[in-house]
Amino acid sequence: MSLPRLSLPSQAELHAAHGRTVPSRGPATLLPSTRVLLKRREVAEVERELQSRREEFQQRMQRLAQRRQQLARREQQHRDAVLRFDSFLKAVAARRERAQRRAGEERTRAAAERAEAARLQRELAGLLRHRERLARRLRSLRPFGDYLRDALARMGQFQDVPAMLAHVGVLAGVRAALAREAEAGQERLAQGRARLQRYRQESGTQLLGTKNELARLHRHLEAARQDVLQWESCWTHIQSTATQKTLLLAQIRLAVMNLFQLTTAQLRIPTDRAQEDTKAQLDMV
Repeated sequence: MSLPRLSLPSQAELHAAHGRTVPSRGPATLLPSTRVLLKRREVAEVERELQSRREEFQQRMQRLAQRRQQLARREQQHRDAVLRFDSFLKAVAARRERAQRRAGEERTRAAAERAEAARLQRELAGLLRHRERLARRLRSLRPFGDYLRDALARMGQFQDVPAMLAHVGVLAGVRAALAREAEAGQERLAQGRARLQRYRQESGTQLLGTKNELARLHRHLEAARQDVLQWESCWTHIQSTATQKTLLLAQIRLAVMNLFQLTTAQLRIPTDRAQEDTKAQLDMV
């Protein structure tokens, strides 16, 4: 009787379901429930392999039986042919040779089939011994099955052990998905930090250039201020000189006008010259 084939989770999924990482050491460090699941999966795989080989052996035995029946029929046909063609001596000789060749081939084939049957018998014996070892191992694993059933009874959340194992597999998948998401988040964080570092470096370079430019502009501003002060002083001097020249010019014009009026009054010369034309007044004087 074959054992039920269960879909067992892998060892990594069982470790992830317990919420801790177990280093890959010897089986003595595994949890009892993990060892039970691993043993059950190993027994199921061996049982499937044994069933597959048993079916293959049965098919080979059936083919061998068919070959034996065919060989028996052919041998009977050969004997009948020998009895029928005894009267035909000449034809019998040629046909006997062909029949002997066919018989040799059949004997060779039969010997090969007998050897194959012997090999299959040895293989079957080995499989039976292996099945006995698996049965002993299964009996040794029964306490682990009892442990799983006790755990299922204590939890009271699942209907049977496969449902509990399926739930554990789902939890392991969720944990793996969360771990992948956390890893992706860490990678994005590292990329953001790298971009921030590059931005800081670029900003530092730009800030240094801006500071240098600002210092140059400050120097240019100080030089411009010095020029402004110098030109303002020069402009003040020019305005002062211009004011003095304007006053002097006004005094000269007034003196010329007084002299012009005095001269024209004494000489009784008609003053048809413009009163504001200083150059004409000088010419008249």
